[in-house]
Amino acid sequence: MSLLDIRGLHKSFGGIRATDDLTLAVAEGELHAVIGPNGAGKTTLVSQLSGLQYPDAGTITFAGRDITRLPAHRRSRLGMARSFQVTSLVMDMSVLDNVALAVQARQGSSFRFLRPARSIPALRDPARALLERVGLGARADMPTSALSHGEHRSLEIAIALAAEARLMLLDEPMAGLGTEEAAAMVELLRGIKGRQAILLIEHDMDAVFALADRISVLVYGHVIATGTPEEIRGNARVREAYLGEDAC
Repeated sequence: MSLLDIRGLHKSFGGIRATDDLTLAVAEGELHAVIGPNGAGKTTLVSQLSGLQYPDAGTITFAGRDITRLPAHRRSRLGMARSFQVTSLVMDMSVLDNVALAVQARQGSSFRFLRPARSIPALRDPARALLERVGLGARADMPTSALSHGEHRSLEIAIALAAEARLMLLDEPMAGLGTEEAAAMVELLRGIKGRQAILLIEHDMDAVFALADRISVLVYGHVIATGTPEEIRGNARVREAYLGEDAC
């Protein structure tokens, strides 16, 4: 059984079909990339998966449970975590506190606004371990606003990891990164890969082909092909619709 099973997903905005009979599945521990040109419906797909939007038709099943109409916070409790194209960090808090609050949310403990999360060992210690894991251990006590854009992306990954999710929904983690930062993000995701399932929405084809176990190609809201990186590279329909001869 697939961990995530999407069948016949439809979502329209006026006369625009953002997802059109979209069907795909993500296996346990798989890194499954979704690629496609601008306007293909990738971000709309992730919004429906995370519960920020509901589909007009179709079903979304996660870990054997129908979550099609389940609100976002309940999906999170079931083991789904999302990072966004636009960073959603608390900039006036420390790097450590951002992750400690995510650990606190996972543990289900009440938020102690009068007591910094970093002062609670049960929150601070796992938060520091996660920051070390994503290469931000030395930045733990800095204000989040002082980090570079690439470091913000790494911090978002740490926060997603804090949720101990079975499935991470990553919406263009390479967006806005320079060459060195993108390479570092690829290595970070490579280290996570296999420990939990990842659905990766990404424009960076070098990253996609370096990381993905399988790739689904989305055009006008519809999956035109799913396969291994080698199968996608060799798919004539994909080359014509998206990748181009030079990319393959």
